[in-house]
Amino acid sequence: MPAKGYKGIGMEGPIAKWYAKTTHKDIDEFKKLARRMAERLPDGARVLEVAPGPGYFAIELAKLGHYRITGLDISKTFVEIARKNAREEGVEVEFKLGNASAIPFADDSFDLIMCRAAFKNFTDPVGALREMRRVLKKGGKAVIIDLRKDTPKEEIGAHVDQMHVGAVNAAFIKLSFRMMLLKRAYTRENFEQFIVASGFEKWQIAEAPVGFEITLSR
Repeated sequence: MPAKGYKGIGMEGPIAKWYAKTTHKDIDEFKKLARRMAERLPDGARVLEVAPGPGYFAIELAKLGHYRITGLDISKTFVEIARKNAREEGVEVEFKLGNASAIPFADDSFDLIMCRAAFKNFTDPVGALREMRRVLKKGGKAVIIDLRKDTPKEEIGAHVDQMHVGAVNAAFIKLSFRMMLLKRAYTRENFEQFIVASGFEKWQIAEAPVGFEITLSR
């Protein structure tokens, strides 16, 4: 039996559908991130999003250029949702079922790898980083955006309030941060240890709202 690829309960069924509906309210942030990443991509670039969930970033990026984009997620429900979203948006993105610690692609395959809001859930963070490094082309970039373990409660509260998800959803999300997500999140020192162990030689860790944006390169 393959190793479980995520911490906690799986994002399947109703939970995944709730997450997809809730995070769609942040579609402007996905569009902004896609535009920023597109600035560094050549025409025809190969892009891998690890744990894309509903696929919003990959789909928005596909609208901006002639890229070959793949999403790899361990959740069957998310893969189904992302494929449906891509069809409805009229873009070509390949969404596949798979584990971040065993990426099913050849060495030196991708110009850009994106992993947003998911890394803290991986059961094998070093293994996931090693796999990202393996499939990343020389000169390529891997970007990880995720929660910072020492984010103050007030900062998280302000961030959730800006999401405009309604009072009930906001209360649930804030509770999830306190009871689950912050416990899984990492410090800067944790990330540095993981990166060194994975074999990446070059990286930059920048603070982002309630988290980090980590850029790794070969």
